[in-house]
Amino acid sequence: MSETDRKEPSGPGRSDLARGGSPTASSPTANAAAGAHSFSSGGRPTVLAPRAMVSTGHYLASAAALDVLQRGGNAVDAGVAAGLTLNVVHTDMNTLSGVAPIALAVDGRVATIAGIGTWPAAVTAKELRERFGGIPNGVERCVVPGAAAAWLTALRDYGTMSFAEVSAAARRYAAEGFPVHTFMRHAIGSFLHVYRRYPENARLYLVDGEPPAVGTLLRQPELAATLEELVAAEARAAGREAGIDAALDHFYRGPIAHRMAAYMREHGGYLRYEDLALYQVEVAPPVSARFGELEVLTCGPWSQGPSLALALGILREFDLAALGHNSAGYVNVVASALDLAFADRNAHLGDPRHRDVPLAELTSDDYLRSRAALVPSAGSAFASPPPPGDPRGGRAEAPELARHTEGFGVPASRPPADTSCVTVVDADGNLFAATPSDGYSGGPVIPGLGLHVSERGAQSFLEDDDPNVVAPGKRPRLTPNPVLVLRDGRPLMAMASPGNDRQVQAMLQVLLNLFVFGMTPQEAVEAPRFASYNFRASSWPGNLEPGLLALEEGIPDATVDALRSWGRDVRRWPHWCWSAGGVCLSLVLDNGVRAGAADPRRESYAVGT
Repeated sequence: MSETDRKEPSGPGRSDLARGGSPTASSPTANAAAGAHSFSSGGRPTVLAPRAMVSTGHYLASAAALDVLQRGGNAVDAGVAAGLTLNVVHTDMNTLSGVAPIALAVDGRVATIAGIGTWPAAVTAKELRERFGGIPNGVERCVVPGAAAAWLTALRDYGTMSFAEVSAAARRYAAEGFPVHTFMRHAIGSFLHVYRRYPENARLYLVDGEPPAVGTLLRQPELAATLEELVAAEARAAGREAGIDAALDHFYRGPIAHRMAAYMREHGGYLRYEDLALYQVEVAPPVSARFGELEVLTCGPWSQGPSLALALGILREFDLAALGHNSAGYVNVVASALDLAFADRNAHLGDPRHRDVPLAELTSDDYLRSRAALVPSAGSAFASPPPPGDPRGGRAEAPELARHTEGFGVPASRPPADTSCVTVVDADGNLFAATPSDGYSGGPVIPGLGLHVSERGAQSFLEDDDPNVVAPGKRPRLTPNPVLVLRDGRPLMAMASPGNDRQVQAMLQVLLNLFVFGMTPQEAVEAPRFASYNFRASSWPGNLEPGLLALEEGIPDATVDALRSWGRDVRRWPHWCWSAGGVCLSLVLDNGVRAGAADPRRESYAVGT
């Protein structure tokens, strides 16, 4: 990095976030990467409202949250209502028995809820290596469901309503049905072989062996009955908190747990009743990163959330505005910062209950400055992954800590199925963000429950020296990672995105679009994105595509040509490609007005009141 490139950050500005709408977008082009798909055309306005704002990965979930807000609920009540609704109307991407990491700021209390379960006690890396030669598909990689505990814990400790109240929309859509949406049809079609493999999946989600047509009314009576069981368990207890505890107990220690465990035992899975009964979701402080006058809060090292803090810390050393939005210099600096952050993620981050994570050293100013000095100057780029650093040893580069794999696995043009998202800001300024995940595209739905147990074990590895190695009772390192932003100590924004390894990348670019380049919220979300694949991917088997950088249509051809000449393997995505993430955000403007943006790359929608 040359001295002319290294400057003090200009810092996020207080641009007029409420100004006009977005420009009309162009249509997808024919030079899309194989397997990519774009679902929308035409820009949307930033949504504005005087009291509260919701933006989620599906319009019915946003409507459910809005209804709860209008009935007097707070951001957590609304966020849980949206999450539960997503568990019904977006089962291709998430489930009540999957994962659901949460970040919230309520009445001055700021916390994250891990929402990720543990590997069963009977599983070891050695067992999986010797029996399968890897992490298998299906029930053998199932972990304890974390989503139900996350929703119920958030509701009990930070909400004001009952489970029956916030689950009303979810129960209705499960029992009465909802219209299949475009993205869901596409997702089912992409994993049609899995849906066909399991009779219950095919019965519930296919029509004559094929994905249901858009608009088909899809009912899930077994899932509806499971939700009603939780409501009935709640009703038998006295008091709101006791009722929610009763629902939790019914799921993890009652009949639902017994049925999940019996199915797993019968079909060769490792999950047992004892794993479910002993599970406790973790509530902990967030990881904090400064960026100008902003404080960006992420989930802990059990997720990839700290990668965002690392990338922001590196980018503080650059005058990003001077480089110019989506110029070759800008893309190269941001992509390089991400490559460095992901190298450190892969070398150091894992479940802190099983590994001593050097988080303070990783996020220290001195260490991040040393990593920023590795960013290539204009005219050169990372054509292969940069090495991680050694934060405890004070070394910016520690190649011996790098963990790579062969160039195999899921290619960049066909990423694994991923996630949905929820963001809320309420009338009191409380924030809620969540990224529920683990859709039904990987394994079987349990007959009678309508639930597919989390296969998040896919985000672990089997090398004994890897920080994310499989171990009994250990949590896989999640890609889902909701984000909160504070300004001057006050809640400003809730943000989340699906997208696997693209989540941090998409949210980082939206943050920079907002607070460096002064875009409106919807402009910031709709602006063309890029994504690096120049690191070991989070999902088994850890695909690596050296130097690969995907750029959406709308990023100038001059940027593409320059990056190629500098050494990056550049491929084009279509305009608004779903692989680029699906960012949703809800924020408070300087005048107190609530603003929301929803990503047109998915079925996302923002609504306010």
